[in-house]
Formats: sequence, structure tokens, C-alpha cells
Amino acid sequence: MVKDEEAKEAASRRFSYDGRRARLAGIGACLALTMGFSVPLGAQTTEQPASAPPAASPWDASEPWRTDRFYLQTSVYTRHFHPTPEHVNQQKLLNAEWRFNSFAAGGQWLAGMAFFNNSFGQASQYLYGGWLVRPFESAQPLYLKITAGALHGYKGEYQNKIPFNSSGVAPAILPSIGYCYSRVCTELILFGNSGLMVTLGVTVP
Repeated sequence: MVKDEEAKEAASRRFSYDGRRARLAGIGACLALTMGFSVPLGAQTTEQPASAPPAASPWDASEPWRTDRFYLQTSVYTRHFHPTPEHVNQQKLLNAEWRFNSFAAGGQWLAGMAFFNNSFGQASQYLYGGWLVRPFESAQPLYLKITAGALHGYKGEYQNKIPFNSSGVAPAILPSIGYCYSRVCTELILFGNSGLMVTLGVTVP
């Protein structure tokens, strides 16, 4: 009887030990499965692509007078060097200019179209190309400009007031000097030995 009881007790201990081993093995398998699925999910949530920084706006340029491409201006003052009663000093200039991202000899190429009343009050047009340079390193907003193109509008009794105008379209060359503060600019334009004009304008990206 004693031996039978001891045998039963030993068998019970082995069964209990085997049960604990099976439960531990099951728990280990569950943990392994859980870790196997959760690590990639965690990696997916933490590895987000970095967003690109916003592009800089041309309206925020530190030197817009240098980087802007459009220039719009109007006349504010005209003076004729040899005035006559026929002369008109209100030119009502509307001038649009495009400044290319192209340079030569340290200067910038440009092109434009101007509508205005000529010195005798006639509606006139000037289609031109030109070159702008900033010659002084310490005063970059200051520039020199020269334009050349076709001038139309001197007609009738005033047709011969400008040279080479027999066809109604004459060549013209206009030098000027300008200065900008931020996007606001002013120019002084010489039209030959006849007079000068002061303009006010703005640059636009």
C-alpha cells in the first residue's frame, strides 16, 4: 500500500510539472506571435516621411528691384529744353517692361512697350529693347539704362519734328538713370536734346 501511494504521488507530481511546462510554452508562443505582429506596426507608425519645406515666395525677395521681372511706370514730370506754345508737358505715359534673366557685359537685357502723348499731344507708341546696368557696387539700387527701338505717332505738321520719320516710324534711342527703394522706382529719361521726363513705377515678380 505504501509503495502504491508513493507511485501515485510521483505520477501526480510529474503530471503537474508537465502541465506547467505546457502552459509556459503556450504563453511563450503567444508572446512571440504578439511581438512578431506589433514590431512592424510600430515601425510603420514611427517612420513617417519628412515633409518638404514650403517654397519661398518671390514676393518675399530681399532685393525685389534686382529679382523682379516686370516693371510698370508712368510719367510724373516733363520739361522741354526749348519750350514753345505747341509743347505739351503731360505725356500720360503707360510703360510696361520685361527684364530678362539674361545678362551681358555685367548688364541685364530688357524689352518693353510704351504708350504716351508726344510733345505735341499726339498719341504715340515706342517699342524697344534695352540694357540695364548697376555700375556702383556700393549703390546697387542705382542703375543706368539705355533703350533703342521704333517710335510712332508724330504725324501731320509734326512729322518732321523727329529725324528719320518720313515713313511715320522713326528710330529712337533713350538713355536714362534710375533708382529703386524696395519695389518703387523712379527714372529720369532724356529724349535727345529736346527735354527730359521723370517717371514713377513699381517692379512685379
